[in-house]
Amino acid sequence: MKEDFLHYIWQFKKFDFTHLKTTSGENITIIKVGDYTQLAGPDFFNAQIEIDNQKWAGNIEIHIKSSDWYVHNHERDNNYNSVILHVVWEHDTTIFRKDNSEIPVLELKNYVSKELIHQYQKLKSTKSWIYCENEIKTIPQFVLNNWQERLFFERLERKSNSIQNLLFGNQNDWEATLFCFLAKNFGLNTNGEIFFKIANSISFSILRKETFDVENLEAMFFGQASLLENEKEDAYFKNLKSRWEYLQNKYMLENVILEPIQFFKHRPDNFPTIRLSQLANLYQTHQNLFSKVIAAKTIQEIYQIFNVSVSEYWKTHYTFDKVSPKKSKSLSKGFIDLLIINTIIPFRFAYEKSQGKETSEENIYFLEQIAPEKNAIIDKFKSIGIVSKNAFETQSLLQLKNEYCNKSACLQCAIGLELLRN
Repeated sequence: MKEDFLHYIWQFKKFDFTHLKTTSGENITIIKVGDYTQLAGPDFFNAQIEIDNQKWAGNIEIHIKSSDWYVHNHERDNNYNSVILHVVWEHDTTIFRKDNSEIPVLELKNYVSKELIHQYQKLKSTKSWIYCENEIKTIPQFVLNNWQERLFFERLERKSNSIQNLLFGNQNDWEATLFCFLAKNFGLNTNGEIFFKIANSISFSILRKETFDVENLEAMFFGQASLLENEKEDAYFKNLKSRWEYLQNKYMLENVILEPIQFFKHRPDNFPTIRLSQLANLYQTHQNLFSKVIAAKTIQEIYQIFNVSVSEYWKTHYTFDKVSPKKSKSLSKGFIDLLIINTIIPFRFAYEKSQGKETSEENIYFLEQIAPEKNAIIDKFKSIGIVSKNAFETQSLLQLKNEYCNKSACLQCAIGLELLRN
């Protein structure tokens, strides 16, 4: 038995509440179960009950055993002085408030059906991947659809919090903040954090001054990435290094301490040299990138904004000194889709939120036009019967797995609640 199950029972009155009695034999009538806030203090606030025709208003605390009151030291905490009823599964001791007044106790186990307990035990039985993997495909589609939309916005909220934190440090400069998060996504999983640190180490005011010269941008990015340290015979390398030394002195740029940039296990088109050149060309092409992605009304406009390639040198190179067959190395549609999913949509959401606006339907529509993501979690959901049609649905499933399934939060999940109801 878990407390979250007792919270569920109390919140939704999933017990026989017509003839309730305290452990002392007093009649209880529930007028209002209270507000389940999941914050510090009692579990349910602003409840109303009657005990032997005496009306009480206050808070409800729920435990597995009465003695848990003392295990959690509630008798010493003034926040619990307003508790009017202690709801427990098993009553094993009398409890008192800090002022030594006795608190009435309701023992729930005598009022909950065996069928509900069986459903709960079935839901929380040992899992091989997620608890409901054998039942999830039986959930009505409208329940899944509504829950997926809620999950999607929860995920956006979490991402927007990271944006807001950096935005505060950047004096509310949206362009500078977007630059850092785009850089992180250009670095992919392997180099993402390193690219983020590089972007964060260069004042965006400097970037604004140098956006008209792509080689200066490359020099700053490559220099801060420590890719210009070892001497090479390559003329382009020497050019970038010379520019970097000039820019470093001009703007008093400090080298950041980074882990080594990773080339290993990357396809050549994902080499950090290529991604940094693409990032430089993106900002050389669009001096007001944030304004443009916010103003975009169609996903085609986003694709057009990010239709950039590498500098001429990198069309015939993946690393310095080694010539390769010429290739344009433009950002692929799949890579732009990742940028839309992980950066553009969260930024549009965060900006709309900062303006006091509801998130636009365009954001959802954008993701509905993007193919479903491919990863181990989405593949596993597919194997148990939950097939995603687009990126909107895969983003929802990632939120479900990471924030609910992995945390065994079945009783905060619409799918878990639906299974219990049935």
